[in-house]
Amino acid sequence: MTFAHTTAARVRRINPSPSTAAAQRVRELKSQGLVIHDLTVGEPDFDTPAHVKAAAVRAIEAGETKYTPVNGTPRLRAAIIEKLRSRHGLHYTDAQITVGGGAKQVIFLALMATLDEGDEVVVPAPYWVSYPDMVLANDGTPVIVPCSEADGFKLTPGALRGALTDRTRWVVLNTPGNPTGAAYTPDELRALAEVLLDHPRVRVLTDEIYDEIWYGDGRSRSLAAVEPRLADRVFLTNGVSKTYAMTGWRIGYGAGPADLVSAVNTLQSQMSSCPSSVSQAAAAAALTGPQDFVEETVRTYRARRDTTAKLVNDIPHLSCTPPAGGFYLLVDCADAIGLHTPDGERIADDEQFARYLLDSRQVAVIHGSAYGAPGYFRISFATSADVLTEACAGIAAACAALTPATPA
Repeated sequence: MTFAHTTAARVRRINPSPSTAAAQRVRELKSQGLVIHDLTVGEPDFDTPAHVKAAAVRAIEAGETKYTPVNGTPRLRAAIIEKLRSRHGLHYTDAQITVGGGAKQVIFLALMATLDEGDEVVVPAPYWVSYPDMVLANDGTPVIVPCSEADGFKLTPGALRGALTDRTRWVVLNTPGNPTGAAYTPDELRALAEVLLDHPRVRVLTDEIYDEIWYGDGRSRSLAAVEPRLADRVFLTNGVSKTYAMTGWRIGYGAGPADLVSAVNTLQSQMSSCPSSVSQAAAAAALTGPQDFVEETVRTYRARRDTTAKLVNDIPHLSCTPPAGGFYLLVDCADAIGLHTPDGERIADDEQFARYLLDSRQVAVIHGSAYGAPGYFRISFATSADVLTEACAGIAAACAALTPATPA
């Protein structure tokens, strides 16, 4: 007996993460002895705070190495509830909190718990690479809504209204966003909320993983706090990965309607039983302990943002808008498309441009098409100032070498 396929249709519908693939390519080149200026990595280059690591050690020594409740330890859930209250003025009960192996898992489980075949999910573009594939993996249909740089890479009320149908189940709102760093103002959130209030069956998945890596005045705002009438339809996701440099600890959380949280917990009970007990102890310490680390790292990110944005905007054929949050620049390289390299190769698209930077100057970036942003590429400035300066010098040299026509 032979089989036409060895994998399920849901696997064949999706693609490996482009950012993961780019990081793997960088590792391969480094293993060959090449010096790569890596601007692909979407994680802080800082170490986890010492008091957080110490909490993990104490947990191990105290024997906190067994199964925990599916939805996380009581201490961690209490810390999440207090964090959302103090930061956003949001009040959640214990039954409205779920904890998972990273915010990515929590988002995936929320979609798994709610989507049936043909259900639609509105995904503003540029988007984090995983959103469309997560929807496809769970039998849904991603409805991609392009958001121009002229609109700040943000979803407008008119574009949202035009994307909603009877099949819409979710709208994804990532603020501050990856790859743009764009963040919605309270007025912009209220304007989107007015549209959503006319569609009571539509839920909103807010991905707020970068909420504290923020360069604006005051604090970044959450839709659930800005428009309380939507609170029972918002599923807020966050985690400790970006804010506290804990990407490898794999702790994320969700807050929202108790029925949805219960469904997510049921799925998790059959998938991983619970998140890591030791990581949960560390996450609770991060949320409840000193926050100096956050303030210090955000100051560093801000300085890197300002320096890198200026360097990029001084490069011919390139431009970028400094982000309001996060640690990425989405760089417009449309003017370089169609130009020729010194080897006579025509730059056909942003993916080829990114490959040209890597091959010619050993600068690794991720092409914008991976994020639904053709004609752009993404830089992560979660790396040292020296690497950023050297990388931008390499990018400038690569751009200076481009010509309008194939060299004779």
